[in-house]
Amino acid sequence: MIQFGTGGWRAVIGEDFICSNIRKVAAAVALYLKETNKDDRSVIIGYDHRFLADAAARWAAEVLCRAGLHVLFMKRSVPTPLIMHTVKTRGLHCGLEMTASHNPSNYNGIKVIVDEGRDAPLEVTERIEAIIAGLPEEIDFVPFDTACADGQVEFLRNPFNPFLDDILAQMDVKKIRERGPRILFDPMYGSGAYALLCILYTARCTVDTIHMGRDAYFGGSMPAPTRSTLKELKGRVVSGGYDLGIAMDGDGDRLGVIDSNGRYITSNEILVMLYYYLHEYRGWKGPVVRNMSTTHMLDRVAEDLGETCYEVPVGFKWISSKIDEVDAVLGGESSGGLTVRGHIHGKDSTYAAALFVEMISAMNQSPTEIIEALEAKYGRYVMVEDNIVFDPADKERIREIVFAEKRIPVFDREIARVGYEDGCKVYFKDGGFVTCRFSGTEPLLRIFSEADDGERAQACIDAFRQMLGL
Repeated sequence: MIQFGTGGWRAVIGEDFICSNIRKVAAAVALYLKETNKDDRSVIIGYDHRFLADAAARWAAEVLCRAGLHVLFMKRSVPTPLIMHTVKTRGLHCGLEMTASHNPSNYNGIKVIVDEGRDAPLEVTERIEAIIAGLPEEIDFVPFDTACADGQVEFLRNPFNPFLDDILAQMDVKKIRERGPRILFDPMYGSGAYALLCILYTARCTVDTIHMGRDAYFGGSMPAPTRSTLKELKGRVVSGGYDLGIAMDGDGDRLGVIDSNGRYITSNEILVMLYYYLHEYRGWKGPVVRNMSTTHMLDRVAEDLGETCYEVPVGFKWISSKIDEVDAVLGGESSGGLTVRGHIHGKDSTYAAALFVEMISAMNQSPTEIIEALEAKYGRYVMVEDNIVFDPADKERIREIVFAEKRIPVFDREIARVGYEDGCKVYFKDGGFVTCRFSGTEPLLRIFSEADDGERAQACIDAFRQMLGL
């Protein structure tokens, strides 16, 4: 059964991520484009470094060509943000990226990008799922070499140039050149390395790298830039005397940062710092957008700056839509993804990393100095996260308790309200919160909690676990 989550369709390689299912997804996309009269333009297909990603891209192209569509194809792996940017700037209706983003190495998947370079909304993915359900087991296709010879597949030349030029046009490269930061970059064996290296070298940073190239097993680690996965980067940044460590996930849309003192800069801190920098130093006035599992420190900063912080459900499509609606300066999520006004409608670690380097250069401060100054002004916000693996047979029991019976634990903090827009979120009167929801990309129950110290936040997570018997 092929089902799309908040970040596309993802499945275990060899179980559900197999040639026949990949062809079905491509066939359904083709039929969707035809029934919506959007088959008049090329479909761009990209792929990351995961096992089977390049082959999957060819299998999808063969089916699209059989349906009479023209395909723009990449000669090398590319990050997801580049596909989004190409769909947007070329005025295409659809793009596909073969990736499972930050999922474990035994996963792969397909992200569907639609008009203006946006993540496919729920109504689109639901329609694709419905079409798939009615497809035969055998899907017709044109052999890839034949499609290339007939001109149905066109290899895109210099696909990075427009993407990089647009980012550089928005940056204060002079500030970076004056500071000249020394950076250690960890692309985590992902497809985002080339783009950021081009930006950093153009800004004349001194850059060394680790974990370059392609490794379908991602060095035996999760290709997600988290505190636990960046321990090697942390050690090397400190021992090598670097100003900054930068990491990104497998398909180049999530950012991780290590300070020169070895401090892991959380995604929430990155969002707060960049919003403050763009608003106060760049003069970009306007609100900010976050999802329900992202720090409320953004709310406090926005309020102090005379702005509004808007909350949306989990899934970057909600963030990008809200940015457009309210003309927000920035929007992001605690998992490491963000975008800014005027850029693509999806998260992009290349632009985010470039802005971060510009920020520390322009402010002439380390990330630790910047966030500590903000905490002194707005208070300390500590988020704790727990990703709980559960027996699939237990999912309905959990759903019944949390979302049908709407039971919540007994907390030692006064509750302001409880919301169920996306999972369950308990808002506390002290400004903190705890959320409980099923992951849209993995078989996990995600619980996030924020308080003024880690112990108070962890206590809320423990209360949920105890109530659910997990």
